[in-house]
Amino acid sequence: MTLIFILVAVIAAVALTERNVEHLPFAIAALLFNAALLLLLLADVERAILLSGMLAVAIAGISSVKFDHSALKLTVSDLPLAFAGTVPFFVLQYPRMMLGVLAGSALFAFASGAVLLYAAGSPVPATLRVLLFLLALIGFAKASTSKGVASLRLTLTQGRCFYATFMASLVDPACWRQFGALALSDIASEPLPLREAVPARSTCSPDIIVIQHESVFDPRIFGLPVESSVEAFLSPPGAEFGHLNVDIFGGGSWQTEFSLLTGLSSASFGSSAYYLFKKGAGRFHSSLPRSLASLGYKTTLISSCRRGFLSYDKFYGSIGIDERIFVDELPPPFDTRRFEATNSDAVFLDAVVNAYLKRVAHDQTPRFLYALTNFNHGPHSRQLVPSGRFEKERAFAKASLPNAEYAEYYTRLAETASAWQAARAKLASSFPDRPVLIVHYGDHQPVLTKQIDRQLKRPGDGRSAFRTFYAIEALNIPHFSPGRGADLDIAFLGTVALQRAGIALDPIFATRASLLDDCREAYFASASERKRRFHRTLVDLGLIDLGPSARQAR
Repeated sequence: MTLIFILVAVIAAVALTERNVEHLPFAIAALLFNAALLLLLLADVERAILLSGMLAVAIAGISSVKFDHSALKLTVSDLPLAFAGTVPFFVLQYPRMMLGVLAGSALFAFASGAVLLYAAGSPVPATLRVLLFLLALIGFAKASTSKGVASLRLTLTQGRCFYATFMASLVDPACWRQFGALALSDIASEPLPLREAVPARSTCSPDIIVIQHESVFDPRIFGLPVESSVEAFLSPPGAEFGHLNVDIFGGGSWQTEFSLLTGLSSASFGSSAYYLFKKGAGRFHSSLPRSLASLGYKTTLISSCRRGFLSYDKFYGSIGIDERIFVDELPPPFDTRRFEATNSDAVFLDAVVNAYLKRVAHDQTPRFLYALTNFNHGPHSRQLVPSGRFEKERAFAKASLPNAEYAEYYTRLAETASAWQAARAKLASSFPDRPVLIVHYGDHQPVLTKQIDRQLKRPGDGRSAFRTFYAIEALNIPHFSPGRGADLDIAFLGTVALQRAGIALDPIFATRASLLDDCREAYFASASERKRRFHRTLVDLGLIDLGPSARQAR
């Protein structure tokens, strides 16, 4: 009787965490398989089932925490991330959440110890244990081959099936391939013939300035109003603008940077996506800066991070950015230590524009400039905009949504909008005849948008957490057509920028441009076979190096 009660209680607990009937049989098969595996070691069914159930609930709990902070569930390929800086990042950024995880881990360890010491049942003969394990293994293997289990790969952005998704990843070869080498998950066996190069529309090559705004999203995505100054930043009059779909939520800005510059989705590389800057240096030989350099552009990066952050310097050098300036190298009167107290966009964008103007003052060579801000990074429980500044905007945000963290986000956004207008005006007035294409966009949503979702009780579509904004503006480019643009995936934004600049597209970028109709606003999430074949072409041509060691860029 006790055994039946334990089994029913454990299955009920798993069912509650799964929140889904369709995949519950697979979750139960996985639960019984783990119980049979533990039975081999423990010799009694009671402890084996209890520990298996506790493990399932613990996995679901950890996956739920990951989902709340990254909008993606836990899979086995996430395990290497613990050794790639993820844990220290979460400790620094979300100490209360990590304290909860630590407390939960201690409780799990205590409860497991209590079960091992005090919940032993009648021993089961070794032969019967082996037989039960084989039966459970067969049942789990059969359940793993169902179509429903394969579909779990498509539910990573849905807040259900936490345990089933993790167990399904255990039997997914694509997840395990990420441990040993760089691997593309969406690649076909046959290559795609490349398109012919597209000639330039004009003899004039405009400068291209791209600005990535840290953790900036459009509040209107959530139905929240914005003031005219913020609207002019997110969807400027005379610009092309729209929604931007990215691969990440809450952090990992470098994955967005990678996608913009390589034209690839970071998600295609599984768990390696988080540390592509370290693992991918020297592996990507077609990129936006390298294509521009072949057309005579000078390429520059200005980052609000220090040179030692991640592997920024090495990776950016490997994809063709020749001049790389980090925040600790900006010349006076820029004060790095004072700047890092708030990472103010007003300070940083002014320094970026000054550095650009200095370089083009006596140089007609077209220039590509990529700037990375850091002002709106979470947590938003800290007030970075001083009292007395943008108070009207803070009050407007509080009236729109009574949430102190959203008010801080919006106030920082208002400062960014103001700083951007000043920077743009300075660009326009300094060289009134120089053609410049300006692209600015948000790299990902901050974690606080989960609070907004819960507070507004909005129905989610699974992808809304990965939606930000982009805007493309033109100075002195006569063929530019402004207006509401198509929703884009971040992997296409660089290609669209080249098209709007009117410069030549090499066969790689011309072929990528042809995929816009196939993939539309999605890239990794697209089922396009032409995209998969395009990836095969890039690998076959050596433009993506998946080998055991990276070779030098050509």
